[in-house]
Amino acid sequence: MLRGAARVAGLLVVLVGLGSAAGGCSGAPAGPGEHRPTATPTAPPTSAPGTSPSPAVTRIGNATAAPPWLGTRVLPVGPNGFAAARDTPPELRNRSIITVDDLPPPPDGRFHATVQAVPAGVLARSSWTSGCPVAAADLRYLTVGFRGFDGLAHTGELLVNARAAGKLVTVFGRLFAAGFPIERMHISSAAELNAPPTGDSNTTEVFACRPVRGSKAWSQHAYGLAVDVNPFQNPYHKGQVVLPELATAYLDRAPARPGMIRPGGPVLPAFTAVGWKWGGNYRSLKDYMHFSATGG
Repeated sequence: MLRGAARVAGLLVVLVGLGSAAGGCSGAPAGPGEHRPTATPTAPPTSAPGTSPSPAVTRIGNATAAPPWLGTRVLPVGPNGFAAARDTPPELRNRSIITVDDLPPPPDGRFHATVQAVPAGVLARSSWTSGCPVAAADLRYLTVGFRGFDGLAHTGELLVNARAAGKLVTVFGRLFAAGFPIERMHISSAAELNAPPTGDSNTTEVFACRPVRGSKAWSQHAYGLAVDVNPFQNPYHKGQVVLPELATAYLDRAPARPGMIRPGGPVLPAFTAVGWKWGGNYRSLKDYMHFSATGG
């Protein structure tokens, strides 16, 4: 789970579709009633994307508006550097929250993706610094479509290693076609990654300039070569540590709930097809949200 500049010379815009050779595998077939996904440019925000007001509706299908306290109740951190795991609040035991858009959603409701060099404003609001183990020139800024728990098409953003860009476009295109729901996809700043824990975050993202938990070695996230998908529905668990801390209801993987990564679902085959490995298969711990290019 992710917690926590001058413009790159020559803006390189690469439009990647599901059938792109850059993805490292064949494109996903369109699902029933789906058009073949296409790729079109999306202008990146040059400052932190503003969160729009809460939707006027409180329910769309089975998705509901976020509880008003979400993200506001700070948990005390113990001597091990983590907050204690807690019972999942009733409102989040079957978490299906309406997405509040950070970027304009696709007007046609179809999958779109862009890959480009990282704009200076995007780099400045990320967790990247010159001390990170990857150069800014080796990162790419992605916008990709995703399907929310509300069933609607939304646009997310990712900061990724250039070597992984095409593969991740392919993966998220396949998840979109399969209707797999994602709550939010957003690039976190260093301040957001290092903020006191509230135990209820659920952001799907790739880059975070930080070490492996409990180690001085760089995480694969610091290279832009790992992604966490729906952290709340797919928590990290080692001993007494659960992240996010309020996601304990999702340690029980037997009842299938929306947004969970489970064998037999669409997420594992999508990542396996591009050679990425799942943290849910780790032996010493379980990192159900985590996929990486190296298996680390």
